[in-house]
Amino acid sequence: MSEPIFDAIVRIDRLPTTGRDLKVSLDEPTRAALAESLKLIAIDSFEANLTVAPFRGGIRALGRLKSHIVQPSVVSFEPVGQHIDEAVDRVFLPESQANKSAPGAEVFVDLEDDDFPDHIDGPEVDLSTLLIETLALAIDPYPRREGESLESLGVDLGNSDTGPFSALGKLKKSTDND
Repeated sequence: MSEPIFDAIVRIDRLPTTGRDLKVSLDEPTRAALAESLKLIAIDSFEANLTVAPFRGGIRALGRLKSHIVQPSVVSFEPVGQHIDEAVDRVFLPESQANKSAPGAEVFVDLEDDDFPDHIDGPEVDLSTLLIETLALAIDPYPRREGESLESLGVDLGNSDTGPFSALGKLKKSTDND
């Protein structure tokens, strides 16, 4: 497994019962490495404020992730900025023997339930993966600049038959009329 881009490690065995605040603010080289891994032009800012508290033998991370990213437009490939402000709420629980199922046994999954808790092994949790995942899921998959469209670039989106089989379609129509 590759090294994480940044660390946000919380030790479960040293966590006070009231929890603690965790602030993550990435510097320029770390933001550049993260932007490269997410195939973005740039990440101008990345701030996360979490409250991490003990929860059923594990932890619960609750807070917000704020970031400003720049990525290419899907229309013109010009840079497009996006402000991201996402809520973070994730539970990490130790995998107990009671939760393990026997090989071949049925497992009941309640699709109406909230997110399943993440499992942890050992006394610490690195929340960097959670923060990167939250950022990646918030990114607009089809960014475009204001007022930008394929028509504005002069691309004809008409329903004219110009494909490789258009001549065959015309030939079929002419034989159907005979």
